[in-house]
Amino acid sequence: MKINWFPGHMTRALRVMQVEVKNVDVVLYILDARSPLACLNPEFDKIIANKPVLVVLNKIDMADTSKIAAVKESLKLHFKSKFQIVEVNSTASGAVKKVLEKIKILGEEKILKNKNKGLNTYIKAMVLGIPNSGKSTFVNNLCGKAKTQTGNRPGVTKGKQWVNISREIQILDTPGTLQPNLSDEKSARFLAYIGSISDKVLDINELAVALIRDIELQYPNALNLRYNVELSGTPYEKIKQIAISKNLVTKGGSIDYDRISIMILDDFRKRRLGNITLL
Repeated sequence: MKINWFPGHMTRALRVMQVEVKNVDVVLYILDARSPLACLNPEFDKIIANKPVLVVLNKIDMADTSKIAAVKESLKLHFKSKFQIVEVNSTASGAVKKVLEKIKILGEEKILKNKNKGLNTYIKAMVLGIPNSGKSTFVNNLCGKAKTQTGNRPGVTKGKQWVNISREIQILDTPGTLQPNLSDEKSARFLAYIGSISDKVLDINELAVALIRDIELQYPNALNLRYNVELSGTPYEKIKQIAISKNLVTKGGSIDYDRISIMILDDFRKRRLGNITLL
């Protein structure tokens, strides 16, 4: 299944990032902890080259924490230097306070330089990430109130938004942005599962089949436990078995593939299949 999605506003967003990165001191790189390595965007790497980076593993409450140590090792290899990692659930009240401390650590060089000059200026940080990674919710939590528009779907933030976090820190929120060509098919699937690609451009039936296959490779019992059915056979046959157990069958006796596919994807996205991190 070939997956690609790169609407026009993402091209504009990359251009804005290329301009604004020259004016920031720190980059906040938001990754969805349900599939963090798939969230790494090669286009961002080109833009943030030599900037200090705070990697934010967001939605940690939905992730498999037993895999996070391995994720951190991979991120160390990816970013190499001038970076820190923090784990957050940005929907929890006050959960991102520790992020402020990390931003100050990464912006310490600028603080000292300005202090020596008798200046008192903001640390400027740019927030970037793929769609639906929780960036705007994260920024709103940092602010303590809703200053940016949020939504549980990709593409809510369309333009840049500067907001003051404190007397010391100013944040630029940017639109969730993918790479123009999702050449890694596994990563593209993972991004589709977590809702970073619009469902409107996807074959939901094929995606549900792929999700079953990928989940069972890493979490063999997750589907059996959720649906209380001993599943067997191919992913297609398992979808039929789940549909029958949930009575998602038409009056003529046919499987309602659209409804069952949407249900399985929704169960994954809402953590009903358990805490899962796909690598």
